[in-house]
Amino acid sequence: QVQLVESGGGLVQPGGSLRLSCAASGFTFSRYVMNWYRQVPGKERELVASIRSAGVITNSMKGRATISRDNAKNMVYLQLSNLRPEDTAIYYCNTRDGFVNYWGQGTQVTVSS
Repeated sequence: QVQLVESGGGLVQPGGSLRLSCAASGFTFSRYVMNWYRQVPGKERELVASIRSAGVITNSMKGRATISRDNAKNMVYLQLSNLRPEDTAIYYCNTRDGFVNYWGQGTQVTVSS
């Protein structure tokens, strides 16, 4: 079965950096678009960035976030930099198979001094 496991979140000061990782299993990773979303309590989950094997599709945090993937390791990454308090959220790894969405458990990113 599809499994997505995020890691790398934590508490960071404004201006700091974090690298989020997502380990994927249970499907042919290289064939799927991988996404990072984030969600603040009380708000809808929002798309941060998407990547296919051929390259980046979209990135709403361009300049402060870089999405990448390693098909050999079935991993997708989100490098966050120059973080702001408003970036505080739970960050989720996601992939889609037709109309079915698969989500990880999320990793909390807290930006605070």
